[in-house]
Amino acid sequence: MNWQDKAHLRIPGPTPIPLRIQQAMSQPMIGHRGQAASRLLQECATSLRALFGTTHTPLILTGSGTSALEAAVTNAVQPGDEAIVVVTGAFGDRFAKIVERYGIALHRLDVPWGTSCSPEQLATFVQDHPRAKAVFLTYCETSTAVLNPIADLAKAVREHSDALVIVDGVSCLGAVPCHMDDWQVDIMVTGSQKALMLPPGLAMVAVSERAWKRIEQQTQPRFYLDLTAYKRSMEQHTAPYTPAVSLLYGLKEALLMLEEEGWENVFARHQRLMRMTRAGLRALGLPLLTSDDDASPTVTAIDGRQTAWDTESLRKHMSEMNVTIAGGQQHLKGQIARIGHMGYCDELDVLTVLGVLEMACFKMGVPVELGTGVKAAQEVILHV
Repeated sequence: MNWQDKAHLRIPGPTPIPLRIQQAMSQPMIGHRGQAASRLLQECATSLRALFGTTHTPLILTGSGTSALEAAVTNAVQPGDEAIVVVTGAFGDRFAKIVERYGIALHRLDVPWGTSCSPEQLATFVQDHPRAKAVFLTYCETSTAVLNPIADLAKAVREHSDALVIVDGVSCLGAVPCHMDDWQVDIMVTGSQKALMLPPGLAMVAVSERAWKRIEQQTQPRFYLDLTAYKRSMEQHTAPYTPAVSLLYGLKEALLMLEEEGWENVFARHQRLMRMTRAGLRALGLPLLTSDDDASPTVTAIDGRQTAWDTESLRKHMSEMNVTIAGGQQHLKGQIARIGHMGYCDELDVLTVLGVLEMACFKMGVPVELGTGVKAAQEVILHV
Protein backbone atom coordinates (compact mmCIF):
# COMPACT_ATOMS: atom_id res chain seq x y z
CA MET A 1 0.00 0.00 0.00
CA ASN A 2 1.35 3.43 -0.99
CA TRP A 3 0.03 5.87 1.63
CA GLN A 4 0.33 9.30 0.02
CA ASP A 5 -0.24 11.08 3.34
CA LYS A 6 2.87 9.32 4.68
CA ALA A 7 5.16 10.57 1.93
CA HIS A 8 8.61 11.57 3.16
CA LEU A 9 9.73 14.92 1.78
CA ARG A 10 13.50 15.13 2.20
CA ILE A 11 14.41 17.91 -0.18
CA PRO A 12 16.15 21.15 0.90
CA GLY A 13 12.89 23.08 0.80
CA PRO A 14 9.99 23.33 0.94
CA THR A 15 10.20 21.17 4.03
CA PRO A 16 7.52 19.25 5.98
CA ILE A 17 5.17 21.28 8.18
CA PRO A 18 4.50 20.20 11.79
CA LEU A 19 0.89 19.61 12.81
CA ARG A 20 1.12 22.42 15.39
CA ILE A 21 1.96 24.88 12.65
CA GLN A 22 -0.74 23.54 10.31
CA GLN A 23 -3.29 24.00 13.09
CA ALA A 24 -2.03 27.50 13.85
CA MET A 25 -2.41 28.49 10.19
CA SER A 26 -5.99 27.18 10.10
CA GLN A 27 -7.25 29.81 12.54
CA PRO A 28 -10.12 32.01 11.31
CA MET A 29 -9.08 34.95 9.15
CA ILE A 30 -8.77 38.36 10.79
CA GLY A 31 -8.68 41.87 9.39
CA HIS A 32 -5.12 42.73 8.47
CA ARG A 33 -5.51 46.32 9.71
CA GLY A 34 -7.01 45.42 13.07
CA GLN A 35 -5.38 45.27 16.49
CA ALA A 36 -5.14 41.46 16.45
CA ALA A 37 -3.09 41.56 13.25
CA SER A 38 -0.88 44.31 14.67
CA ARG A 39 -0.18 42.21 17.77
CA LEU A 40 0.56 39.16 15.63
CA LEU A 41 3.00 41.07 13.43
CA GLN A 42 4.71 42.62 16.45
CA GLU A 43 5.05 39.26 18.21
CA CYS A 44 6.58 37.67 15.12
CA ALA A 45 9.02 40.53 14.56
CA THR A 46 10.14 40.48 18.19
CA SER A 47 10.76 36.72 18.14
CA LEU A 48 12.68 37.00 14.87
CA ARG A 49 15.41 39.03 16.58
CA ALA A 50 16.80 35.86 18.17
CA LEU A 51 16.76 34.09 14.80
CA PHE A 52 18.87 36.82 13.19
CA GLY A 53 20.95 37.66 16.26
CA THR A 54 20.09 41.34 16.14
CA THR A 55 18.63 44.05 18.33
CA HIS A 56 16.99 45.63 15.29
CA THR A 57 13.42 44.76 14.37
CA PRO A 58 13.35 42.45 11.33
CA LEU A 59 10.94 43.17 8.49
CA ILE A 60 8.44 40.63 7.15
CA LEU A 61 7.59 40.60 3.44
CA THR A 62 4.90 38.57 1.71
CA GLY A 63 6.92 36.83 -0.99
CA SER A 64 9.43 34.07 -1.61
CA GLY A 65 13.03 34.19 -0.45
CA THR A 66 13.98 35.56 -3.86
CA SER A 67 11.86 38.64 -3.16
CA ALA A 68 14.11 39.35 -0.18
CA LEU A 69 17.23 38.87 -2.31
CA GLU A 70 15.87 41.36 -4.82
CA ALA A 71 14.90 43.77 -2.04
CA ALA A 72 18.45 43.60 -0.69
CA VAL A 73 19.84 44.52 -4.09
CA THR A 74 17.37 47.27 -5.00
CA ASN A 75 17.62 48.97 -1.60
CA ALA A 76 21.37 48.75 -1.01
CA VAL A 77 22.86 49.54 -4.43
CA GLN A 78 21.76 51.33 -7.56
CA PRO A 79 22.73 51.62 -11.23
CA GLY A 80 26.29 52.84 -11.60
CA ASP A 81 27.42 51.31 -8.31
CA GLU A 82 29.86 48.42 -8.19
CA ALA A 83 29.11 45.26 -6.25
CA ILE A 84 30.85 41.98 -5.48
CA VAL A 85 28.91 38.71 -5.52
CA VAL A 86 30.52 35.54 -4.20
CA VAL A 87 29.18 32.59 -6.22
CA THR A 88 29.54 29.13 -4.68
CA GLY A 89 26.50 27.67 -6.43
CA ALA A 90 23.13 28.36 -8.05
CA PHE A 91 21.88 30.78 -5.42
CA GLY A 92 25.00 32.89 -5.44
CA ASP A 93 24.52 32.92 -9.20
CA ARG A 94 20.94 34.14 -8.63
CA PHE A 95 22.25 37.05 -6.55
CA ALA A 96 24.62 37.89 -9.43
CA LYS A 97 21.79 37.81 -11.96
CA ILE A 98 19.67 40.17 -9.86
CA VAL A 99 22.61 42.57 -9.53
CA GLU A 100 23.19 42.55 -13.29
CA ARG A 101 19.49 42.98 -14.06
CA TYR A 102 19.46 46.27 -12.14
CA GLY A 103 22.38 47.76 -14.04
CA ILE A 104 24.93 47.45 -11.26
CA ALA A 105 28.56 46.79 -12.22
CA LEU A 106 29.12 43.19 -11.16
CA HIS A 107 32.41 41.79 -9.90
CA ARG A 108 31.85 38.06 -9.64
CA LEU A 109 34.04 35.88 -7.41
CA ASP A 110 33.45 32.34 -8.66
CA VAL A 111 34.37 29.53 -6.29
CA PRO A 112 34.36 25.87 -7.47
CA TRP A 113 30.95 24.36 -6.75
CA GLY A 114 31.17 22.07 -3.74
CA THR A 115 33.65 24.22 -1.81
CA SER A 116 33.19 27.26 0.40
CA CYS A 117 34.72 30.68 -0.09
CA SER A 118 37.76 31.31 2.12
CA PRO A 119 38.28 34.63 3.92
CA GLU A 120 41.67 34.96 2.20
CA GLN A 121 40.06 34.61 -1.25
CA LEU A 122 37.49 37.25 -0.44
CA ALA A 123 39.98 39.65 1.17
CA THR A 124 42.12 39.63 -1.96
CA PHE A 125 39.11 40.10 -4.23
CA VAL A 126 37.76 42.98 -2.15
CA GLN A 127 41.13 44.74 -2.29
CA ASP A 128 41.16 44.31 -6.06
CA HIS A 129 37.76 46.07 -6.28
CA PRO A 130 37.95 48.99 -3.82
CA ARG A 131 34.94 50.82 -5.33
CA ALA A 132 32.46 48.06 -4.47
CA LYS A 133 29.51 49.39 -2.48
CA ALA A 134 28.29 45.96 -1.36
CA VAL A 135 29.44 42.35 -1.05
CA PHE A 136 26.73 39.71 -1.51
CA LEU A 137 27.26 36.34 0.17
CA THR A 138 25.31 33.09 0.51
CA TYR A 139 25.34 31.48 3.98
CA CYS A 140 24.16 28.03 2.91
CA GLU A 141 24.50 27.29 -0.81
CA THR A 142 21.66 24.80 -1.10
CA SER A 143 22.58 23.71 -4.62
CA THR A 144 25.94 22.31 -3.47
CA ALA A 145 25.29 21.62 0.26
CA VAL A 146 28.02 24.10 1.23
CA LEU A 147 28.00 26.30 4.33
CA ASN A 148 30.08 29.44 3.88
CA PRO A 149 31.91 30.86 6.96
CA ILE A 150 29.92 34.08 7.11
CA ALA A 151 31.45 35.43 10.32
CA ASP A 152 34.96 35.16 8.87
CA LEU A 153 33.92 36.42 5.44
CA ALA A 154 32.21 39.47 6.94
CA LYS A 155 35.35 40.19 8.96
CA ALA A 156 37.47 39.95 5.80
CA VAL A 157 35.27 42.53 4.09
CA ARG A 158 35.29 44.86 7.09
CA GLU A 159 39.09 44.82 7.28
CA HIS A 160 39.49 46.02 3.70
CA SER A 161 36.33 47.87 2.66
CA ASP A 162 33.34 50.01 3.68
CA ALA A 163 31.11 47.84 1.46
CA LEU A 164 27.86 46.63 2.96
CA VAL A 165 27.87 42.93 3.81
CA ILE A 166 24.64 41.37 2.54
CA VAL A 167 23.83 37.71 3.17
CA ASP A 168 21.34 35.19 1.81
CA GLY A 169 20.42 33.03 4.80
CA VAL A 170 17.31 31.51 3.25
CA SER A 171 18.24 27.84 3.49
CA CYS A 172 19.87 27.77 6.92
CA LEU A 173 18.56 30.38 9.36
CA GLY A 174 16.74 28.46 12.06
CA ALA A 175 19.25 25.60 11.78
CA VAL A 176 22.62 27.32 12.27
CA PRO A 177 23.82 30.15 14.50
CA CYS A 178 23.37 33.69 13.24
CA HIS A 179 24.88 36.60 15.16
CA MET A 180 24.25 39.32 12.66
CA ASP A 181 25.12 42.23 14.94
CA ASP A 182 28.29 40.66 16.34
CA TRP A 183 29.44 39.62 12.85
CA GLN A 184 28.72 43.12 11.50
CA VAL A 185 26.49 41.84 8.74
CA ASP A 186 24.46 44.71 7.28
CA ILE A 187 21.54 42.90 5.65
CA MET A 188 20.51 39.31 6.32
CA VAL A 189 17.54 37.70 4.59
CA THR A 190 15.72 34.41 4.98
CA GLY A 191 12.55 32.63 3.89
CA SER A 192 9.75 30.66 5.48
CA GLN A 193 9.89 27.28 3.73
CA LYS A 194 13.22 25.91 4.94
CA ALA A 195 14.35 25.51 8.56
CA LEU A 196 11.39 27.59 9.77
CA MET A 197 9.03 24.72 8.82
CA LEU A 198 6.44 26.87 7.02
CA PRO A 199 4.98 26.90 3.52
CA PRO A 200 6.61 29.23 0.99
CA GLY A 201 5.33 32.80 1.08
CA LEU A 202 7.17 34.82 3.73
CA ALA A 203 10.54 36.53 3.45
CA MET A 204 12.28 38.16 6.41
CA VAL A 205 14.92 40.89 6.25
CA ALA A 206 17.06 42.30 9.05
CA VAL A 207 18.96 45.55 8.44
CA SER A 208 21.80 47.21 10.36
CA GLU A 209 21.89 50.90 11.27
CA ARG A 210 24.74 51.40 8.81
CA ALA A 211 22.71 49.84 6.02
CA TRP A 212 19.66 51.98 6.81
CA LYS A 213 21.76 55.12 6.30
CA ARG A 214 22.78 53.85 2.88
CA ILE A 215 19.25 52.77 1.97
CA GLU A 216 17.78 56.15 2.85
CA GLN A 217 20.21 57.83 0.44
CA GLN A 218 19.35 55.59 -2.52
CA THR A 219 17.41 56.96 -5.48
CA GLN A 220 16.79 53.59 -7.17
CA PRO A 221 13.04 53.33 -7.95
CA ARG A 222 11.22 50.63 -5.99
CA PHE A 223 7.71 50.12 -4.70
CA TYR A 224 6.59 46.80 -3.24
CA LEU A 225 10.16 45.93 -2.21
CA ASP A 226 10.97 49.34 -0.72
CA LEU A 227 12.34 48.43 2.70
CA THR A 228 11.82 51.94 4.05
CA ALA A 229 8.06 51.44 3.58
CA TYR A 230 8.22 48.24 5.65
CA LYS A 231 10.31 49.97 8.31
CA ARG A 232 7.84 52.86 8.66
CA SER A 233 4.90 50.47 8.81
CA MET A 234 6.61 48.15 11.30
CA GLU A 235 7.13 51.13 13.62
CA GLN A 236 3.33 51.42 13.59
CA HIS A 237 2.95 47.65 14.11
CA THR A 238 1.47 47.10 10.69
CA ALA A 239 2.48 46.18 7.13
CA PRO A 240 2.58 48.52 4.13
CA TYR A 241 0.65 46.03 1.98
CA THR A 242 -1.65 43.09 2.70
CA PRO A 243 0.33 40.53 4.73
CA ALA A 244 -0.08 36.76 4.55
CA VAL A 245 -2.01 36.57 7.82
CA SER A 246 -2.29 32.77 8.00
CA LEU A 247 1.44 32.41 7.42
CA LEU A 248 2.07 34.90 10.23
CA TYR A 249 0.09 32.65 12.57
CA GLY A 250 2.32 29.81 11.41
CA LEU A 251 5.49 31.88 11.87
CA LYS A 252 4.52 32.74 15.42
CA GLU A 253 4.03 29.04 16.21
CA ALA A 254 7.24 28.00 14.44
CA LEU A 255 9.33 30.48 16.40
CA LEU A 256 7.64 29.32 19.61
CA MET A 257 8.53 25.70 18.80
CA LEU A 258 12.17 26.62 18.20
CA GLU A 259 12.32 28.64 21.40
CA GLU A 260 10.83 25.71 23.33
CA GLU A 261 13.47 23.38 21.94
CA GLY A 262 16.16 25.95 22.73
CA TRP A 263 18.33 27.50 20.05
CA GLU A 264 21.48 25.63 21.06
CA ASN A 265 19.56 22.35 20.97
CA VAL A 266 18.18 23.25 17.54
CA PHE A 267 21.69 23.84 16.21
CA ALA A 268 22.98 20.64 17.84
CA ARG A 269 20.12 18.63 16.32
CA HIS A 270 20.96 19.83 12.83
CA GLN A 271 24.64 19.05 13.34
CA ARG A 272 23.67 15.55 14.48
CA LEU A 273 21.40 15.00 11.47
CA MET A 274 24.23 16.11 9.18
CA ARG A 275 26.71 13.74 10.83
CA MET A 276 24.24 10.86 10.63
CA THR A 277 23.58 11.44 6.95
CA ARG A 278 27.23 11.78 6.02
CA ALA A 279 28.23 8.77 8.10
CA GLY A 280 25.51 6.64 6.51
CA LEU A 281 26.43 7.62 2.96
CA ARG A 282 30.14 7.09 3.59
CA ALA A 283 29.47 3.63 5.06
CA LEU A 284 27.64 2.74 1.84
CA GLY A 285 30.63 3.90 -0.19
CA LEU A 286 28.74 6.82 -1.75
CA PRO A 287 30.90 9.87 -2.55
CA LEU A 288 30.02 13.23 -0.99
CA LEU A 289 30.21 16.52 -2.86
CA THR A 290 31.55 18.58 0.05
CA SER A 291 34.25 18.13 2.65
CA ASP A 292 33.37 17.88 6.33
CA ASP A 293 34.68 21.42 6.85
CA ASP A 294 32.40 22.87 4.16
CA ALA A 295 29.34 20.72 4.84
CA SER A 296 25.97 22.30 5.60
CA PRO A 297 23.87 21.09 8.55
CA THR A 298 20.74 21.45 6.41
CA VAL A 299 21.47 19.46 3.23
CA THR A 300 23.92 16.78 2.05
CA ALA A 301 24.85 16.08 -1.56
CA ILE A 302 25.90 12.78 -3.15
CA ASP A 303 28.40 13.33 -5.98
CA GLY A 304 27.06 11.15 -8.80
CA ARG A 305 29.90 12.19 -11.09
CA GLN A 306 32.08 9.70 -9.23
CA THR A 307 29.68 6.76 -9.57
CA ALA A 308 28.90 4.27 -12.30
CA TRP A 309 25.18 4.68 -11.69
CA ASP A 310 22.72 7.50 -12.32
CA THR A 311 21.54 9.77 -9.47
CA GLU A 312 18.25 10.36 -11.29
CA SER A 313 17.59 6.62 -11.21
CA LEU A 314 18.30 6.67 -7.49
CA ARG A 315 15.77 9.45 -7.00
CA LYS A 316 13.19 7.59 -9.10
CA HIS A 317 13.54 4.36 -7.11
CA MET A 318 13.29 6.25 -3.82
CA SER A 319 10.24 8.17 -5.04
CA GLU A 320 8.51 4.85 -5.77
CA MET A 321 8.92 4.11 -2.06
CA ASN A 322 7.42 7.52 -1.13
CA VAL A 323 10.71 9.22 -0.26
CA THR A 324 11.57 12.35 -2.25
CA ILE A 325 15.10 13.73 -2.44
CA ALA A 326 16.38 16.50 -4.71
CA GLY A 327 18.59 16.50 -7.78
CA GLY A 328 21.22 18.96 -8.94
CA GLN A 329 20.84 22.43 -10.43
CA GLN A 330 22.35 24.10 -13.49
CA HIS A 331 25.47 22.21 -14.65
CA LEU A 332 25.04 19.73 -11.75
CA LYS A 333 21.57 18.73 -12.94
CA GLY A 334 21.51 14.95 -13.21
CA GLN A 335 24.97 14.81 -11.61
CA ILE A 336 24.20 14.93 -7.88
CA ALA A 337 21.45 13.99 -5.44
CA ARG A 338 20.65 16.13 -2.40
CA ILE A 339 19.10 15.04 0.90
CA GLY A 340 17.48 17.75 3.02
CA HIS A 341 17.62 17.38 6.79
CA MET A 342 16.38 20.66 8.21
CA GLY A 343 13.40 22.00 10.08
CA TYR A 344 10.80 19.37 11.00
CA CYS A 345 13.32 16.54 10.82
CA ASP A 346 14.66 14.20 13.47
CA GLU A 347 16.90 11.14 13.78
CA LEU A 348 14.19 8.68 12.75
CA ASP A 349 13.64 10.63 9.53
CA VAL A 350 17.32 10.24 8.64
CA LEU A 351 17.24 6.53 9.44
CA THR A 352 14.21 6.18 7.18
CA VAL A 353 15.77 8.01 4.24
CA LEU A 354 19.00 6.01 4.57
CA GLY A 355 17.09 2.73 4.74
CA VAL A 356 15.11 3.56 1.62
CA LEU A 357 18.27 4.76 -0.13
CA GLU A 358 19.91 1.41 0.62
CA MET A 359 16.96 -0.46 -0.92
CA ALA A 360 17.00 1.81 -3.96
CA CYS A 361 20.71 1.15 -4.45
CA PHE A 362 20.11 -2.58 -4.11
CA LYS A 363 17.37 -2.47 -6.77
CA MET A 364 19.73 -0.59 -9.08
CA GLY A 365 22.45 -3.18 -8.65
CA VAL A 366 24.73 -0.85 -6.72
CA PRO A 367 26.97 -3.03 -4.54
CA VAL A 368 25.82 -2.03 -1.03
CA GLU A 369 25.32 -4.13 2.07
CA LEU A 370 21.83 -3.55 3.39
CA GLY A 371 21.79 -2.01 6.84
CA THR A 372 25.32 -0.60 6.62
CA GLY A 373 24.28 3.03 6.21
CA VAL A 374 21.57 2.82 8.85
CA LYS A 375 24.00 1.19 11.28
CA ALA A 376 26.56 3.98 10.79
CA ALA A 377 23.88 6.60 11.44
CA GLN A 378 22.67 4.73 14.53
CA GLU A 379 26.23 4.76 15.84
CA VAL A 380 26.26 8.54 15.55
CA ILE A 381 23.11 8.71 17.71
CA LEU A 382 24.54 6.27 20.25
CA HIS A 383 28.04 7.82 20.21
CA VAL A 384 29.51 4.38 19.42
